[in-house]
Amino acid sequence: MSVEPLWGEVAEPLIRGIIVLPNNAAPSTIGAPTIEEETREEEALDVPWQVVVHNDPVNLMSYVIMVFQRVFGYPRDKAERHMLEVHHKGRSILWSGMREPAELYVQQLHGYLLLATLEKVY
Repeated sequence: MSVEPLWGEVAEPLIRGIIVLPNNAAPSTIGAPTIEEETREEEALDVPWQVVVHNDPVNLMSYVIMVFQRVFGYPRDKAERHMLEVHHKGRSILWSGMREPAELYVQQLHGYLLLATLEKVY
């Protein structure tokens, strides 16, 4: 058995850029690609989101003030105002902005065992 005829049948057409189909190959049924419209999902992520803290009967007021200062960098008086709003109204909007940082703030608040949610502003 010689390698020469195999080389001539397979490799030579590949080198020349000729496409050789087997005898039983069917023509392609793949159509032209379709172009789909872009979705506006990215814009939906940029809509303002709110970080909301809800009241809980477990944490001390001084602890909640300390958490607001650490997570958001609020001065003591602003952190205290938010804490009192949570205490009297049941919730307080602590921050508003893009979704990704808002998710991080909610995660940090959960780390301090505070009940926090992320809400979309319509």
